[in-house]
Amino acid sequence: MIPLKEKLYEVIFEADTKIGKFFDLSLLIVILLSILFVMLESVPSIENQYHDFLKIAEWIITIIFSVEYMVRIWIVRHPKKYIFSFYGIIDLLSVLPSYLALIFAGTQGLMVIRALRLLRVFRILKLNRYLKESAVIVKALRESRYKISVFLFGVLTLVIIIGTAMYLIEGAEHGFSSIPRGIYWAVVTLTTVGYGDISPVTSVGQFFASVVMIIGYAIIAVPTGIVTAELTKHSQKETSSKICPECLTEGHDRDAKYCSECGTKLN
Repeated sequence: MIPLKEKLYEVIFEADTKIGKFFDLSLLIVILLSILFVMLESVPSIENQYHDFLKIAEWIITIIFSVEYMVRIWIVRHPKKYIFSFYGIIDLLSVLPSYLALIFAGTQGLMVIRALRLLRVFRILKLNRYLKESAVIVKALRESRYKISVFLFGVLTLVIIIGTAMYLIEGAEHGFSSIPRGIYWAVVTLTTVGYGDISPVTSVGQFFASVVMIIGYAIIAVPTGIVTAELTKHSQKETSSKICPECLTEGHDRDAKYCSECGTKLN
């Protein structure tokens, strides 16, 4: 007979099995319902009419997530790794607001309660665990982090130079009252947002702004290309939903027998 912990691990962490898929689908439905209830609760007319129903539904869902969180801690080999992992923190955030709202009682804490309850929208991040493709995206972002970091440092240097140049060209009389103000304009322009709250007036400034706008389009394409290249590389490999029981790494190759991160044998 399979030990209880191993059986639960197969159900909760192994989405390749029939019962694992059923568990994931059930939890997906609960998460989506939870997000729906959070949004409906923010509508005054619906909240006033269905307050009791939304309250009961919220606590039922909170209890379900609480049990799931405690079971995950119980069955993993290293509970501390799970607790402080990305998904562990998200799982905690999905249940913590409801319990903290009980502590901050009274009219003086109404704003605090509202802020805590809004944190329940973090439950939507729990969806990532049950979308196999998300592991590929996360891995691609992780592998391209150094290239993107160098790129962002280059952009930061560029906006400082552009902001300083516009401060010298336009001056305080045209809205560029300081270098930080000029840097703010550079960021808004490079990202093609263009709020229009500050803009160059002189001919030289307008010409310089035109150049910055063209550079902005080119800059947007760079990180997209970096991540796309990594996605293409990883999407060519067939991955499974196996999760390492030791380090909780996921997105392994389908024929992988050992974890690519720590070398632990996969289930």
